[in-house]
Amino acid sequence: MFAPRTTPWPLVALFTAGYLAPYLLPTVVGRLDSGLPLSPTQAGAVGSALLLSSASAGFLLASRVERFGARRLARIGLLLAVVGYGGASLAHAVSAVVVGVLVGGFGSGTATAVAATGIAALRDPHRATTVGLLGVSALAGAVYLTVPHLGPGHGQPLAAIALTALAVWPLTARLTSSGALRPQTRAAATRLPHLRHGLALAACMLCWSLAQNSLWGVSGRIGLTQAQLTETTVGAVFAVGLGAGLLGVTGAGALGPRLGRALPIGAGTALIAACIALSASATDLTTFATGEIAWNTLYPIVLSYVIGLAASLDARGRWAVLVGSASSLGTAAGPLTGSVLSAQAGFPVMGAVLAVGLLVIAVPMTVVALGRRSQKTFEVAEGVEVTEGIEAVEVVEIPLDTAEATPAAPDRLTAAT
Repeated sequence: MFAPRTTPWPLVALFTAGYLAPYLLPTVVGRLDSGLPLSPTQAGAVGSALLLSSASAGFLLASRVERFGARRLARIGLLLAVVGYGGASLAHAVSAVVVGVLVGGFGSGTATAVAATGIAALRDPHRATTVGLLGVSALAGAVYLTVPHLGPGHGQPLAAIALTALAVWPLTARLTSSGALRPQTRAAATRLPHLRHGLALAACMLCWSLAQNSLWGVSGRIGLTQAQLTETTVGAVFAVGLGAGLLGVTGAGALGPRLGRALPIGAGTALIAACIALSASATDLTTFATGEIAWNTLYPIVLSYVIGLAASLDARGRWAVLVGSASSLGTAAGPLTGSVLSAQAGFPVMGAVLAVGLLVIAVPMTVVALGRRSQKTFEVAEGVEVTEGIEAVEVVEIPLDTAEATPAAPDRLTAAT
């Protein structure tokens, strides 16, 4: 389904390296809690700091990838990830681990910014996103299956993120030194288009990701303490869930835009809300596994459509990066929010609160998706390209042999069909 000739593998690899840290958040937070003198709330705060650092990189670099060059920024991000996560995995002092996590998080955010900018400029950003999510899900699933067998300590998941960044480094040679965008997009206006829709989507994604990662950040503790499962069993559930996510993303990639974006985003978010409530109330393996697997199946599907929606707002990728960074802010607040809510009210009440919140924000997200569908515009200008990921169509000029023909050269028509 994904031909090597047409798949932008360097961007997909960067996407995978940048997104791996959020996918491994439960085991990172759980290992920080068990391997260092930290309380669950403190470990959640460290996880939040990691993702906050990643989000800050996205906000800083949203409109600067072209200026600094995709290859240079990608290599800087990967280097920071290797040094930061690698150093944190080897350190034993809490302060050194926190510093390493912050440096690594900024590197992850930098890699993600380069990947999102390049993917947004592609003809089919949704397809590239689904391939990236497939890679992240498969790699994270392998880590969840492997880490419990490598002994105790906080270093294993952090080392996995660092090694992934190191493995991706050679692929950066295939990125251009002046940015990953096509020439047409460099000529686009500097003003952010679709400001209202972009801001609404960014605000919704902050809340959407906060709800997701409030549960994801404490899922390990729900399985270990409330459902009374072993770490090996919890890791196996996560791995199966991520494997189910692979199937979901594959299906989303096959469907592409056939269902539009409004239905997958709106209905998918409502189903995710139900899964979160179920998982948070689990007291046995069956309920816990059902909630987690169903949720992990739906989450990457909806995320792929949201990323595609953000990419459609601006062919230069700025909204894709900004919406992704807003998502990282929500992700960053997730572990701490989940820890505080569960400590104060218990896991079931936390799940109910998060589910209601998701149902509320599903409405404006759907409205934005419907609005973008109805606002496909036709732009008539020399060399201008619409931001729906469709290449400009050059009209063939046919001279008319009439006496009244005007000698002026006709305009070109660039249309999004």
